[in-house]
Amino acid sequence: MEKVKLINLPKIKDPRGNLSFFENSNHLPFEIKRTYWIYDVPGGEYRGGHAFKESHEFIVALSGSFDVVLHDGRQEIKYSLNRSYTGLYVPNLIWRRLENFSTNSLALIVSNIGYNEKDYIRGFDEFKKIKEDVEK
Repeated sequence: MEKVKLINLPKIKDPRGNLSFFENSNHLPFEIKRTYWIYDVPGGEYRGGHAFKESHEFIVALSGSFDVVLHDGRQEIKYSLNRSYTGLYVPNLIWRRLENFSTNSLALIVSNIGYNEKDYIRGFDEFKKIKEDVEK
């Protein structure tokens, strides 16, 4: 979990409305290859529930709020995202689940690789086994 980190993004204040942004190597520890967003999540539902073999992600709550629950095979940590100028860097081989979405929340996720179904680890027991093998 030591590589997981909250990253504060630039915030340009303006009376007409604030502006924040991120650039590949200036703010993120990887180059962006994929961008997607999650929205209209019904009350009580969650997204994620998987890990990635190779993909690293950066998650931002552009609107509203939600929790990101991370598990490294030994411990679980919950991050509450609710500011559009702070995002969460999640490296590969970390189990993740997004939950507790507020009404009209919008989660933006960027990744260092394009979509690849073979990169997903969808079973928690399989994840723990892969994690154990990597740490040997």
